[in-house]
Amino acid sequence: MDEPRAAVAETSRTAEGVAVVAADFGLKGPGGWAFRGVGFDAAPGSLIAVEGPSGSGRTCLLLALTGRMKPGEGHATVGSLRLPKRMAAVRRISALAHVPGVTDLDPALTVGEHVRERALLQRRFDGSLRGLLRPRTERAAESRLRIDTALTAAGLDLESLPKGSRTAVRDLDRLQALRLSLALALMGRPRLLGVDDTDLKLSDDERTEMWALLRSLTESGITVVAVCSEAPDGAVVVSTAPERAARAREDVSHDNDDKEKADALAEAGRA
Repeated sequence: MDEPRAAVAETSRTAEGVAVVAADFGLKGPGGWAFRGVGFDAAPGSLIAVEGPSGSGRTCLLLALTGRMKPGEGHATVGSLRLPKRMAAVRRISALAHVPGVTDLDPALTVGEHVRERALLQRRFDGSLRGLLRPRTERAAESRLRIDTALTAAGLDLESLPKGSRTAVRDLDRLQALRLSLALALMGRPRLLGVDDTDLKLSDDERTEMWALLRSLTESGITVVAVCSEAPDGAVVVSTAPERAARAREDVSHDNDDKEKADALAEAGRA
């Protein structure tokens, strides 16, 4: 097994993907329906491409499927966890990458600082009491393995950066920044990984490279939900195109439900 695949396999030992199913799934915010009438069935380890133009509710759907926004109608299940009832549980098994306003990288920090900060957070919130009482050398070795595994799985070679781990985030190109965001998310060993703006401002070759990377993660068992403008071949495609939204709005049976309108974005803030 080559090194990238070995790293992905190491991640998969603790993070097997989950099936994701949605039926008449919708979310309503102060400005109306962000998305509505979404339905699909994806097996564990699927690449789910949320396809549509910017502003069509793609990011809201991503956040709803990962337990960060409360849907207003219909339901979805992530593994055995039903949304919206089990939002907190879904958040514990999922991670986000490259979501503006949610997972923004600090341009003033270096790549190494971002990685070390995430490792410390993972150790603090994921470790059992027994694990925290292990010798410091053991904890450091486990943390190093987690970092190396995530970086390799995301295809980010620190030695290839202009100043290695001391490279500032502002000096990364878009693909490198996307890989860093993925690596930080993978350090949590998620079973469901959500990625926003997957193909935004990437060249054709870079898009091909990024889709290949996400497929390698699904091959390890991780289920990936990726927002994009154009879905790749072989993905489970979920469309938020305006024509679909228009058809959904023709059903006005729930339009007077004020509680849905008040809850959706407030819950996202709390999450």
